[in-house]
Amino acid sequence: MRIVIAGAGSIGCFCGGLLAAGGHDVTLWGRTRVLDQVRAHGLTVTDYSGLERHVAADSLTLAEDPACLAAAEVVIVTVKTSATARIAADIAAGAPSRAPILSWQNGVENARILRAALPGRDLRAGMVPFNVVPAGEGVWHRASSGGIVIAAGPGDLGRRLSVPGLPVTESSRIEAVQWGKLLVNLNNALNALSGLTLVEQLADRDWRRLMADQMAEALGVLRAAGIAVASTTPLPAWTSPLILRLPTPLFRRIAAQMLTVDPTARTSMAYDLLAGALTEIDSLQGEILRLARAHDRPAPLAARVADLIRQAEMSGPGLPDLSPQDIRG
Repeated sequence: MRIVIAGAGSIGCFCGGLLAAGGHDVTLWGRTRVLDQVRAHGLTVTDYSGLERHVAADSLTLAEDPACLAAAEVVIVTVKTSATARIAADIAAGAPSRAPILSWQNGVENARILRAALPGRDLRAGMVPFNVVPAGEGVWHRASSGGIVIAAGPGDLGRRLSVPGLPVTESSRIEAVQWGKLLVNLNNALNALSGLTLVEQLADRDWRRLMADQMAEALGVLRAAGIAVASTTPLPAWTSPLILRLPTPLFRRIAAQMLTVDPTARTSMAYDLLAGALTEIDSLQGEILRLARAHDRPAPLAARVADLIRQAEMSGPGLPDLSPQDIRG
């Protein structure tokens, strides 16, 4: 298929590289500073398991102009939430009406924003479970595990998009899947505030207890709002706080899948703070706070974490290096 990656950053370049290596005709539509790396070095994707694929620059279409949308058979949106409305307008103006639009973005509101701007289109929410970090000179590295899930629909898109290293499945419960991922992604902010790698953070029981308390608070808010949650692991979502609170040796045995990450990996929010960039805190803790206000539920941890991230954004590039006690206040 002819696929346009709309907003080719870390997730877009990684997924686009594997889709191209798997035989699809891929256009990366993004910023010049990202695309120039690919022009100079080609596109290389690697991951924690030893996967490595290289795609030559002339095997891809590299575009800064939304005119590239005209030939798309599928559009995959990978921008941050703050850019979703702007890119939706470009898609409405330039992409064929028959082309499915897939949201491979954090949070739960992106599909709503796209759907409002693209009425009548085949618009599918999606869930990307892994994080990707830029490794320089046209290299993007997947640092954790999992397969992409998209909303079920016509055209057998999941099977047609699946390529080696990038399985894509379809779900009739995609909103519940997205909420399950959001619960996990609440740790993005804690990891960024900690200054630790994910492996170091997960090895520390005090950090895991804080992660558990934050998740339990959010689960209470979601229950009050009547929102279903589908776990992104084999265990039900409500068991995650219990597992996180276990003694470290027992946690390591039970949660081996949670530890399938690079030893140096951090969350995407940590990399945003290191770069002095704005984060997606409003799409994560912000969603829990909006629901908490709407349903008159307390969410003090979400509020505290959101405030600390906003302070860190204003402080310039770097990580705060806080302790769990600092965050609890």
